[in-house]
Amino acid sequence: MKPVAIVQHDPHDGPSYFATWLAAQGIAFELFCMFDGTHLPADLGQHSGLCILGGPMSANDPLAHYPPLFGLVHEALHSRVPVIGHCLGGQLLSRALGGTVQAAEHPEIGWSLLEPVHPDARAWFGEQPLQLFQWHGESFSIPAQAIQLLRGSHCANQAYCVDGLHLGLQFHCEVDAAKVRSWLELGAEEMRACSSPGAQAAESILERLEVNLRISQHIADRIYTRWAQGLRR
Repeated sequence: MKPVAIVQHDPHDGPSYFATWLAAQGIAFELFCMFDGTHLPADLGQHSGLCILGGPMSANDPLAHYPPLFGLVHEALHSRVPVIGHCLGGQLLSRALGGTVQAAEHPEIGWSLLEPVHPDARAWFGEQPLQLFQWHGESFSIPAQAIQLLRGSHCANQAYCVDGLHLGLQFHCEVDAAKVRSWLELGAEEMRACSSPGAQAAESILERLEVNLRISQHIADRIYTRWAQGLRR
């Protein structure tokens, strides 16, 4: 199988558990780091899928790599190469599909419980309590051709799919312990300044970190297994 292309926008927001899961399945991947000047592939002919990671920038920023990234998304939609977007990645996928990105109803930092809103959600996420990690101040609209799968109490739009193949996520199911701990250190000032009801204190996040990560990664296993069914062979 050809490798999955992974687009990384920020040095502190790598593929983490997604890379761990791919390696465990024997699925190769190629990382494209936008923060160090790496160029995106000209097309997806040598890749089986496209993953777009998160980052602290806005999906509305005039970044030079956004237009070619949107081009890859459009190619993926036309060629049925599965796309998965995590947080910023889900926002960029929404924009590529004609949706919008704007300030979230409430910024979210920490663990949140999400609610299925469509029968297809079961195939993607299973039936267990959907407790997943958040860190975002903006959120996406659900594109016209997409199906909303999950909603949250602090930020309504949490997940959508297109053609049963492409998945946009507002949350970070790719986190592992190292990533969460790093973000809590790097984002300490942001957390202190955030008064949103959707934001938790670092102590609360760390209190049950290992337990909550086991829940999150169990859900991630389900998400990635379902998504990988569509990978181009």
